[in-house]
Amino acid sequence: MRKIAVLGFGTVGSGTVESFYYHKDKILKENALDTDIKYILDLRDFPESPYNDKVIHDFSIIENDSEIAVAAELMGGINPAYDFTKRLLKKGISVVTSNKELVARHGAELLILAKEKNCNYFFEASTGGAIPIIRTLHDSLSANYIYKLQGILNGTTNFILTKMLDEQMPYKEALKLSQKLGYAERDPTADVSGADSCRKICILASIIFGKHILPEWVTTKGIEKITTEDAAFAESFGAKIKLIASAEKERDSDKIFITVEPHLVCNGNQLSHVSDVYNAVMVDASSAGRLMFYGSGAGKLPTASAVLSDITAALIANGTQNVLLWEDCTDEIIIDSKTVKRGYYLKQKDTDGQVIYGLSEEEITDKYDNIISLIPILE
Repeated sequence: MRKIAVLGFGTVGSGTVESFYYHKDKILKENALDTDIKYILDLRDFPESPYNDKVIHDFSIIENDSEIAVAAELMGGINPAYDFTKRLLKKGISVVTSNKELVARHGAELLILAKEKNCNYFFEASTGGAIPIIRTLHDSLSANYIYKLQGILNGTTNFILTKMLDEQMPYKEALKLSQKLGYAERDPTADVSGADSCRKICILASIIFGKHILPEWVTTKGIEKITTEDAAFAESFGAKIKLIASAEKERDSDKIFITVEPHLVCNGNQLSHVSDVYNAVMVDASSAGRLMFYGSGAGKLPTASAVLSDITAALIANGTQNVLLWEDCTDEIIIDSKTVKRGYYLKQKDTDGQVIYGLSEEEITDKYDNIISLIPILE
């Protein structure tokens, strides 16, 4: 029997194990599989969990067990996830992950290693929660050039912004509520600063453009300075404020424009209607045209759905499948966001210290003093 190991028994890890056993009969029957979860690796014990008998604390047990065919790396962060993933792939053990930070940083290297060892490195769960966007981009749209991808990739920030608009809830209160409901972590910095969305757009851009885009190359702004007054202005303008991750390639060059920042999204754009913890990805493809993918982007079970999809795909694979690779490059391919002409929502202080709101159709960072916020408009 080819068995499964789960690395990390936190929110996503526990959700994956619970979902596996809830759907086990269906998974095994429909995919002609005979498998089970053999190990759960964690630093802690879980005496109240029905799966505590599977919990181990020594990674080498998994690494050296010939029955393990697939490991789900659900630990997060770079270390020790990077080391563990490399060691598993070198053994020919396929790895699936929800770890967007690791994929964004080391995805090119790990994909090459998986190919060399005739196994797989899958990461559907790393970008859009339950939305099956990676396999769609790589497989279903493989006959298309994809020129642009824009999306709401963080359910926590979308929930906060929805509360600020619909209920005039101040930012800090909305953040506190999102933590209470389990959408935001105790330390929400990665979500609200845009770092989480940045990692995700790096992964998606690397897939569609074939270049390894690193997070530090991406202009990234979060939602910490957004106020209920900003939300009200957007509403009066016929728009909503959303944290948008965007990647676009110039048609006649290899240059890429990629950002993560709040936008005033006009109501005619479908992304403006994506609310609460939902995510959405809008793709402009050469033959298929404009496509939109929508689904839950927060919570352990939506992410677990994507993890289990990858586990199943890895178990039924005969060697490396649908080889997904991207090339290393330099930041010379990135277009400076300040050179791109866009419309902006402007909030600044006048000479009397009063806050005024307005719109501008030019890059105005160097032309106006006392700017409080400058938010691009997405029509």
